[in-house]
Amino acid sequence: MHSFGRQSHWQGRSGRSYDLIGEPLEHFALGDTELHLLAKGSHVLWVGATTDLVSDPLSRSRFRLALSCADRVFRVVTPESQTERLATIYDLEGAAPLAEAQAAEAA
Repeated sequence: MHSFGRQSHWQGRSGRSYDLIGEPLEHFALGDTELHLLAKGSHVLWVGATTDLVSDPLSRSRFRLALSCADRVFRVVTPESQTERLATIYDLEGAAPLAEAQAAEAA
């Protein structure tokens, strides 16, 4: 389990790397605009914020399912523009931990 504030390095489907901040799952709370990534192991289950849950029924359904089986939650530095935010969500939905991050977690 990740402790609060621990950085984890993931690579999006575009090849861009992201520094995600681990948060304790038991204390997880969504913010209005702050992006979060819920995962089970190295598999991304959901990426978004409260605004996505309000505006998108599919996101809401995916979030409930993700919350029921996730074992990790990460906070994402949220981009300023809406276009960049949506691109980040899309990119992170296909993300995976970088190889060195996986090796460090296994040790």
